[in-house]
Amino acid sequence: MSSDCIFCKIAAGKIGGPPVYQDEAITAFKDINPQAPVHILLIPNKHISSMNEATAEDEALLGQLMRTAAQIARNEGLGSGYRLVANTGPDGGQSVFHIHLHLLGGRRMAWPPG
Repeated sequence: MSSDCIFCKIAAGKIGGPPVYQDEAITAFKDINPQAPVHILLIPNKHISSMNEATAEDEALLGQLMRTAAQIARNEGLGSGYRLVANTGPDGGQSVFHIHLHLLGGRRMAWPPG
């Protein structure tokens, strides 16, 4: 855990509301600025700054993050489709430097996204 990382504080239960999902490796919670009817953030509880910082040791955890996103999507009734987004770096739109997935759904997604 990074003491100055807002997502680490959320995973530790120090701030934020109740998680949508949490286990020993992953925490999921509602985005405070939703961009779709369903907008949930999924984070590894382990602090990893960005996809560029992930190592081979993190592969299983990142796979678990994707699998958990699919399970949450099913639980949220997003069977007709959803979008997973992982922004990386400032030019990629990453604003919190802790790996996270945006799970977006509940409406039809347009392409290209931006």
